[in-house]
Amino acid sequence: MQEMMERVNRIWKHSEYQSCLEKIRVCEKDRIFCRHTPEHFLDVARITCLLAYEEDLPVDRETVYAAALLHDIGRHLQYRQGIPHEQASARIAEGILRDCGFSNEKREEILGLILSHRTRSDRKDLEGLFYRADKLSRNCFACPAQEQCDWPEEKKNHTILY
Repeated sequence: MQEMMERVNRIWKHSEYQSCLEKIRVCEKDRIFCRHTPEHFLDVARITCLLAYEEDLPVDRETVYAAALLHDIGRHLQYRQGIPHEQASARIAEGILRDCGFSNEKREEILGLILSHRTRSDRKDLEGLFYRADKLSRNCFACPAQEQCDWPEEKKNHTILY
């Protein structure tokens, strides 16, 4: 199992990844809404895997965890330069994935998940699961800024589901 996640752990240790995490921390220091932290990234991965299990859809865990770790990594560029974070994240992820030994085919799959994670999808495939997991990972029911949040009420998680 540890060998299966070796490249995912390389992502975590990658200097550019860690640099981006720090930039996001700085940008979100005073943010009252959901933050983009490693906890969020791992929640997205774990919920994606749970949804896949529930829907009897085979998924590659390494792909899911790689995409989850990287899907918001460009947030700091959205805050600072106005670049949509899925585009910024994909640009950053491309080099990190290459450095960590992912094949062209696997990089394309992971980049596809990153680029589509904000596009509503009810599809019963990995893209749809990943989209839903990203939204389900938010603990709106416990958020002190819930009243100021601009998420539509129907998108907010008012109860614990995962």
